[in-house]
Amino acid sequence: MSQYYYSPRWTNVVKYLLLTNFFMFVIGFVTGPSLYSVLGLVPKLVWRRGMVWQLFTYMFLHGGFFHFLLNMFLLWMFGSELERHFGSREFLKYYCITGVGAGVLTLLASPHSLIPTVGASGAIYGLLLAYALYFPNRLIYLWFLIPIKAKHLVIFFGIIEFFFALSHAPSGIAHFAHLGGILVGFLYLKTRRRAVWSWLRWKWMHWWASRREEQISDLQREVDRILEKISDQGIESLTEREKQILNRASKLYEGEIK
Repeated sequence: MSQYYYSPRWTNVVKYLLLTNFFMFVIGFVTGPSLYSVLGLVPKLVWRRGMVWQLFTYMFLHGGFFHFLLNMFLLWMFGSELERHFGSREFLKYYCITGVGAGVLTLLASPHSLIPTVGASGAIYGLLLAYALYFPNRLIYLWFLIPIKAKHLVIFFGIIEFFFALSHAPSGIAHFAHLGGILVGFLYLKTRRRAVWSWLRWKWMHWWASRREEQISDLQREVDRILEKISDQGIESLTEREKQILNRASKLYEGEIK
């Protein structure tokens, strides 16, 4: 695959996500930390009080200006091309799934924590993973200086996040959320869609086979009744509908209808 330099453009969902994040950033700046305990992801509150909406709302809050700026830059940079590749609906679904999935891994990793997790980083890491899978040889300039292929960048980030998460060192960064975005994104893109399609196809074939068997059984009963009528009253006694049933049964038995 050839290499390309990245030149993102504005796309609809990315634009609205940027505006929503900016709006929530301003609200968070005005209201202060009190908003984070309600809309940020606080694992203990989710487990104990059922505040499950936090798995979604935490993605739209940020802990500071540079945290916000970096995530929005990456959303614009990678999200624009992915939205064009996926389509707007599929892109938005993927973004939300990876963001919520990152939150779920955070809940599992620290179920008793009262420290709010905020930021779109889990979903952003999901976008990085998707970009590396679909455009593995695209060149990205790390820190605007070092050219690196997308696939190598994601591997590099994944290894860093993995070791930081295992170290449990206090850094103020939600490493499990980052890992969650990568992991959920990979499972969704590589497994889930294929599995769901296979399951739907199996359900359709099972339903169609059951329906066809039921129709054949009903048809056979009707044919038996009509044949008994012919035996008792003669073929002249058949109605037009009964003649149609015999004709349909004849075609079915000959394999001429589907």
